[in-house]
Amino acid sequence: MMKKRKSVHLVQKILCPLLLLSVAACGQQSAPVNNPTPAPAGNSAPATTETKQVKIGIAQFVEHPALDAAREGFISQMTKNGFEKDKQVVYDVQSAQASMDTSIQIAQKFNADKVDLILAIATPTAQASAQTTKEIPILFTAVTDPVEAGLVKAMEKPEGNVTGTSDMNPVEEQLKLVKELKPEAKTVGVIYSSGEVNSKVQVDAAKAVSEKLGLTIQEAAVTSPTEVKQAAESMAGKVDAYYVPTDNLVVSSISAVLGVAESQKIPVIAGEENSVKSGAIATYGIDYTKLGEQTADMAAKILKGEAKTADMPVEMQADMKLVINKKAAEKMGVTIPQAMLDRAGEVFEQ
Repeated sequence: MMKKRKSVHLVQKILCPLLLLSVAACGQQSAPVNNPTPAPAGNSAPATTETKQVKIGIAQFVEHPALDAAREGFISQMTKNGFEKDKQVVYDVQSAQASMDTSIQIAQKFNADKVDLILAIATPTAQASAQTTKEIPILFTAVTDPVEAGLVKAMEKPEGNVTGTSDMNPVEEQLKLVKELKPEAKTVGVIYSSGEVNSKVQVDAAKAVSEKLGLTIQEAAVTSPTEVKQAAESMAGKVDAYYVPTDNLVVSSISAVLGVAESQKIPVIAGEENSVKSGAIATYGIDYTKLGEQTADMAAKILKGEAKTADMPVEMQADMKLVINKKAAEKMGVTIPQAMLDRAGEVFEQ
C-alpha cells in the first residue's frame, strides 16, 4: 500500500507542472475558451454565431417571359430587403410545365420540406398550394382574380395563409387599342385556356365592355398548347383583331398566334408587356418585373414578423403604361397613329 501511494504522488508531481500549461491550476476547471463575440451596438442580429437560413419554395405554373419576369423581380427585390440568395435565403424553384397535377406535386413537396414561405406564380399553382397547406404562408403573383379563384375571402382581408399581388388587366383600355389601330374593326377573337379561371374572368370582362366599344367578342377555348395555332387559324377571315389575355397556356405559345396574324395581316393586342416584346403590336398594362418586386416587399414583411397573410390586403399595380412594337405592326400591315406613339411609355423597333 505504501509503494502504491508513493507511485501516485510521484505521478502527480510529474503531471501537475504539465497541466499548468493549459489550466489555471492543477485540479481546477479551466475557463471557457470559445466565448461568442457580442454583436456591435445597434446591430439587430442576435449575439450568436449562426443565423437561420430561410427557405422559399417557388412554384411557377409554366415558363414564359411574363412569369419569368415576376420570378426574377421577386428574387432581386428580396436581396434588396436583406434576403440574399444562398446566404439569408435559399430558393427551391419548380416549374409545373402547365400541368395542374404537377402543381399539386410541387405543393406537396414544399409542404413536406416545411419551407418557410411559398411563392406561387400564376393561378393554378396558387390554388394547388392553398389546397395543400393551411400553415405555410403563401404569396401569389400573376393571379387575375384571387377571390374568384378561391384563394382569399376578400381582397382587403384575405383571412387565411394566402395573399399576394393581382395582375388584373385594364381590359377595356386594351380593347380600345383595337379601335385606335383599326377603327373599322368589328370583331375581336380571344383565345384562352378553358382550364384557367383567370382567363375566363378576362374574357367575361371583354364581353362586358365590348358593346359600348362597338365590338363583338368571338371566343376560342383551348386545352393544350398544340391547340393554339388551330384556334387562331379557325378565326382567320372572321375576326378583325386578336386579343391575347394574360393566359399562361396561350402566352407560352404566342408564337403560334403571331404566325397566323402576320400571314393574315390581323393585328394582335396583348394583355401584358412581354407578349409585345415577343411580337404583339401593343398593350396597356402592367410590368411583371415590378409586380414580382411588389410581392417580395410583402414576403419580407411576413418573414421578418412584421405582418401576417390574413391581414395583408391583396395588392394591385397602380402604374400602367402603353407599350408598342413598331416592327410587329409592319408585319401585320398596320400603321400606328402618331398620337398613339406620342403617349407610349415604351416603343420597340426590333
